[in-house]
Amino acid sequence: MHTVTLIPGDGVGPEISEAARRVIEAAGAPVRWEVQEAGEETYRREGTPLPQRVIDSIRKNRVALKGPVTTPVGTGFRSVNVALRQALDLYCCLRPCKSFKGVRSRYREVDLVIIRENTEDLYAGIEFRKGDADTEKLIGFVAETTGKTIRPDSGVSIKPISVSASRRIVEFAFEYARKHNRRKVTAVHKANIMKYSDGLFLEAAREVASQNADIGFEDRIIDNMCMQLVQKPESYDVLVLPNLYGDIISDLAAGLVGGLGVAPGANIGEGISLFEPTHGSAPKYKGLNKINPIAMILSGVMMLEHLGETDVAARLERAVASVIEEGRDVTYDMKPAPDDPSAATTSRVADAIIERLS
Repeated sequence: MHTVTLIPGDGVGPEISEAARRVIEAAGAPVRWEVQEAGEETYRREGTPLPQRVIDSIRKNRVALKGPVTTPVGTGFRSVNVALRQALDLYCCLRPCKSFKGVRSRYREVDLVIIRENTEDLYAGIEFRKGDADTEKLIGFVAETTGKTIRPDSGVSIKPISVSASRRIVEFAFEYARKHNRRKVTAVHKANIMKYSDGLFLEAAREVASQNADIGFEDRIIDNMCMQLVQKPESYDVLVLPNLYGDIISDLAAGLVGGLGVAPGANIGEGISLFEPTHGSAPKYKGLNKINPIAMILSGVMMLEHLGETDVAARLERAVASVIEEGRDVTYDMKPAPDDPSAATTSRVADAIIERLS
């Protein structure tokens, strides 16, 4: 029996988390849940969106399944997702993007894996607010040491990229490619412009690639990579990227396979793994029982594979694929028109998957 920390999240998180819990149990997975609350409602009750007990639970159980959590835009508390990644050193964001028959998309047979460095880059949370004394000092320091001018009414974010984190994420990409019989790793960067940060990432990637010659390797500049994925996604396999680019490209790749509703994800560290859908908490849909739970369920499939429950995972994924291909019991975002009256509810999608497991 595996004890797993379950974080329902907020917004639509509790609804899709419940759907995932039901189908995982119905598939016969030997899982015991330890439920922990985090997010906006927790912040209102306790003054923190991420109580220490949540982190402690994940550290103890080593595996977590998490629903989406709302992050205020511009003001309020910092991202719970970023805080968890940093507190637990979940250095790898793993996002497979695979086509399912029956999903509406301009593309067919896409099979990409996005591997994103999670701890550094512009998402490291090192920011200086406009007008603060420390910001003025930083602006002055930059002017004095580089001769470059930053406008005095600027906010500033720092972009750290280290050799150690870059090597670690690229090594993960090659290990993943080897384990899953993938043919090629592509490192994505903007080293032609940001020579001391992205340039360092590319240098580290090339060094790691030279030690893994059994797997193909290439690199692409981020803007060109976006165009290439739109034109010919079949040319790519495993992509490894710094944090910000990885966030953007994972959503682009999700769009190639039908959207965030079918895009699972995982955040992986040394001995600790947290599984969650790629999409956000969609608070305006809270309580409406209409959001697609498939990304959350597929994140559960990834979790089961990680736990070694490969037969259960495969059985559950086949049931999900069957529901998608039939196209009857799917939510509005997977119908030909979003106002289709036959669109299924969140809970009905879970019921349909469970029916195919029996």
